[in-house]
Amino acid sequence: MTSRYLAIDLGAESGRVMLGILEDGRIVLEELSRFSNTPIRDGERMYWNIPALLDGIRAGLAKAGALGQTITSVSADAWGVDYVLLDEAGEIMEPVYHYRDPRTAEGEKNVLTRVDWPTLFEETGIQYMPLNTSIQLGAENPRRLAKAGLLLTIADAFNYLLCGIGKVEMSMASTTQLYNPRTNVWSDRLIDALGFPRSIFPEVAAPATTLGPLQSSLAAETNLSKLNVVSSLSHDTACAVAACPAEGERWAYISSGTWSLMGLEIPKPIITDACRELNFTNESGYGGSIRLLKNIIGLWLVQECRRAWGAQGNEYSYADLAEQAGATEPYVSVLNPSDPRFLAPDDMPQRIADTCRESGQPIPGTPGAIVRCALESLSLLYARTLRESEELVGWRANTVHIVGGGSRNELLNQLTADAANIRVVAGPAEATASGNILVQAIAAGAVKDLAEARQIVRNSFDTKIFEPEPSEAIEEARVRFDQL
Repeated sequence: MTSRYLAIDLGAESGRVMLGILEDGRIVLEELSRFSNTPIRDGERMYWNIPALLDGIRAGLAKAGALGQTITSVSADAWGVDYVLLDEAGEIMEPVYHYRDPRTAEGEKNVLTRVDWPTLFEETGIQYMPLNTSIQLGAENPRRLAKAGLLLTIADAFNYLLCGIGKVEMSMASTTQLYNPRTNVWSDRLIDALGFPRSIFPEVAAPATTLGPLQSSLAAETNLSKLNVVSSLSHDTACAVAACPAEGERWAYISSGTWSLMGLEIPKPIITDACRELNFTNESGYGGSIRLLKNIIGLWLVQECRRAWGAQGNEYSYADLAEQAGATEPYVSVLNPSDPRFLAPDDMPQRIADTCRESGQPIPGTPGAIVRCALESLSLLYARTLRESEELVGWRANTVHIVGGGSRNELLNQLTADAANIRVVAGPAEATASGNILVQAIAAGAVKDLAEARQIVRNSFDTKIFEPEPSEAIEEARVRFDQL
């Protein structure tokens, strides 16, 4: 039988509405619409433009309805940590803050005066980042929180806008640093200690939960009268990992995009002093699995460089930059991508140059050299992260699966294989949308379980293998990198 599903896939740069057609053990994806995700900037302040995103989603749903086909369900996925507050009438309370808004500095101070870092980790298993939901809520005006009726993460907020049912799906709840992965419920201990109103935290929905039908007004507008809204996996990384074309148990993954999410899939959270000190996170996945991972700044470095060069009148495509980087001398300078200075937007080429100067290394003087420096440094960070995760679980991975848009960057894939001395399998690029859709298919009964879903991924998408090519230059660069 043929079944069809819609994925609303929201990323930091753009959003898409994707149609997934499941037939004969294969999935075919079609992009129905793509729209920009451009934050609102007010001086240093940054907010998400939720009405513009909703307009893009509605246009995509209308295109789906115009196909005249039976579509089973729709679900949204998005990045973690950010949230939408709704008032008692169910209306969005603007602004919807961006995780790069500088208010997090104040939030961090407020939270850590009430709860120390070891307690935050012991209760949630979530790595320390100043942009965590707990920190952002710590920056909220208490009067604004008192007026709120409901808190929903970004993807769950769009599911709510589609069907009127407000729940936070488990994989997304687990990113907030306000959820206990041992008990699988909100952490009342932390919520009370931090002074947040418990009433705004909704029911946590298991993955593959059917929420309800599309609201009647939207159904009439889009000609999708029989469409259900499903809480699939709201967190984009959870979707991407669900769609890894992996077999067996001992493999690692990198969901590669603006952020790189790197880790292992394990059955239970690891909440230990060692895990806290290495700053790993425990996030929930499909079927009760745990994604033991690190959030690593990813292709954001290259994206921001490209944006800076474009503002100067030099428009480079990502392919142009990859070609220039590939032709540049390797391992001249390296930097630490985890340096907090790289989190903020603007002036990225200058920040990279300043960092190399401060560490006594040659300053990369061309766009190709700057991109090469960023990618090589990222690959060395991947290698270190893999070693650390293996130490925590006590076994070695045999393969790294790189999925998501960054899996198209063949230079980074090869650098990763070389630096980590491990086989890399790249693809699919559309892992997030695929995982979203396949979990919807599980909810509908069209796919049995995650193992069958991953077999469908293997049947449907080509992958490319990168074998490691270790060298003395890499080892010399690793020594410099480890000293940073």
